[in-house]
Amino acid sequence: QVHLVESGGGSVQAGGSLRLSCTASGYTIRSYCMAWFRQSPGKERVGVAVISPEGERQFYVEALKGRSTISRDNTLNTLDLQLNDLKPEDTAIYYCAAARAGSNWPRCVSLQEYLYHYWGQGTQVTVSS
Repeated sequence: QVHLVESGGGSVQAGGSLRLSCTASGYTIRSYCMAWFRQSPGKERVGVAVISPEGERQFYVEALKGRSTISRDNTLNTLDLQLNDLKPEDTAIYYCAAARAGSNWPRCVSLQEYLYHYWGQGTQVTVSS
């Protein structure tokens, strides 16, 4: 049975940092794009960052560019998202997700939900001003 479990969320003041982690079990992430999505209050869930299977390529949406780093450790079966200079608009539930088999990089970068097969339960990030 596949599980993706996020951790590392919390409450911080604007300008602070958090490191989110996602640990996979029952599933080897090595061959798949992995991504972070977030859902802000009252809004739809959107993709914010994605990393290629071997970690050599990363993509960030404009809102996080320059303030975040996505990384992975295929040996440990983990995915991380370092969030810096957090802003109140970053407040959201953050989800990790694993792409479906056969998803090439352009498809992964599109960050369309239907292309992602496995999801974690989410971790809350709250940023106060």
